Amino acid sequence: MTYTLQCGSVPLLVSMPHVGTEIPADLQQAYVPRALAVEDTDWHLHRLYDCLPALGASVLKPRMSRYVIDLNRPPDDAPMYPGASNTELCPTRFFTGDPLYREGCAPDASERARRREVYWQPYHAALAAELARIKALHGYALLWDAHSIRSQIPWLFEGTLPGLNIGTANGHSADASIAIAVEQACAQSSQISQISHVLNGRFKGGFITRNYGVPAFQVHAVQLEMCQNLYMQEVAPFDYDAARAAKVQPLLHKLLSHALEACKELYDR
Repeated sequence: MTYTLQCGSVPLLVSMPHVGTEIPADLQQAYVPRALAVEDTDWHLHRLYDCLPALGASVLKPRMSRYVIDLNRPPDDAPMYPGASNTELCPTRFFTGDPLYREGCAPDASERARRREVYWQPYHAALAAELARIKALHGYALLWDAHSIRSQIPWLFEGTLPGLNIGTANGHSADASIAIAVEQACAQSSQISQISHVLNGRFKGGFITRNYGVPAFQVHAVQLEMCQNLYMQEVAPFDYDAARAAKVQPLLHKLLSHALEACKELYDR
């Protein structure tokens, strides 16, 4: 299997599309040596989100690195953020803008199509099926797309990101009450933790959020892009920082709980 899926008991699916770290052996020679350290991984998210079993959430994770296939990009490879630097369905650059592949070794159209079939389609089939199962059981579903990123990446954005970047595709992927609930939880916690946040800023949600979040069909999607300096070292060897993580983990639990409660209130009316 190219992914793992743990089915939960509540109407929440947490997708972690960029936690994979594997590059198949038969592809490795095409990459520059630096790529094999997969530096642009969303590191340690499953450990950080340690509240998910207690919440009863479903969890979907891939095995493959985003350097092989970016599961949060559309299958037609249309840019997510026109006018800004974008990574592709099969990325060809690091987040620094440097080439991922040796000269002449970037995947051609047939290789990109193969990777889409082998890696992208199974993940999305599983995601869609689990949302359908959750909706059939509960009447609605909440999809939380979990991400993390270095706080400063000049090739992708200027300056320093807020600590928590909430995306609902400018309000299209989730009911406004869910976004309000998440924002309020962030605001309450920021008085103590001093963690900054923004709603629909530089990161509004990628393909997963935009494609699967359809409130009219009782499926709501929220993306959270979290700065890695909140819970880990942002430079190699990208170690997990348990002391920092312990400060942000209660907030993550609160964000998920508030979003779930807002969903429940929508359909209990």
